This record gives sequence, structure tokens and C-alpha cells, in this order.
Amino acid sequence: MGFRLPGIRRVSFSANHVSTKAVDVPKGCLAVYVGKKMKRFVIPISYLNQPASQDLLSQAEDEFGYDHPMGGLTIPCREDFFLSITSSMNGC
Repeated sequence: MGFRLPGIRRVSFSANHVSTKAVDVPKGCLAVYVGKKMKRFVIPISYLNQPASQDLLSQAEDEFGYDHPMGGLTIPCREDFFLSITSSMNGC
């Protein structure tokens, strides 16, 4: 059983299977990869202005620099931590 957070979507992604849905990101949103399994989430760009997101972006820069292994923005934190942070943010 799952739950839905407003403004955030988890998108199934497999490195071996790239579908149109996996690469499409709605206008005003951004795809990020989170956790050990590199789950892909689509979040509103407005989330990047939040202080918690700024901290995560700084950690990503420290860990990966500008070389993100998935080709997109990789956030170095646990999935549950990411979900708890984004659940408190307002969607677009």
C-alpha cells in the first residue's frame, strides 16, 4: 500500500528500458534520483528554493560535483528522508 504526496511523483525507471514516460518531465518540474536504488522522482522546481533542498543540493555538490552518475540530479540521502522533506513543501 502506498500514499501520494501532493506535488511529487515517483517514476519507475530502469537503465535498460527507457520509455517516453520515464524521460518526460512536465514543465516547471525536475527529475531527481534518490537513495541507494536511485529511484526517480519528479518534483516542482519551486522545491529548490526551500532551505532543506538547498542543504541537499550542497550535499550533492560535495559528493558528486557536477558529474551525476544517472545523468540527472542525484540526491545523496535515503528515500524516506527525501520523502519526509518534500512532504512538508508546497507543490506547484
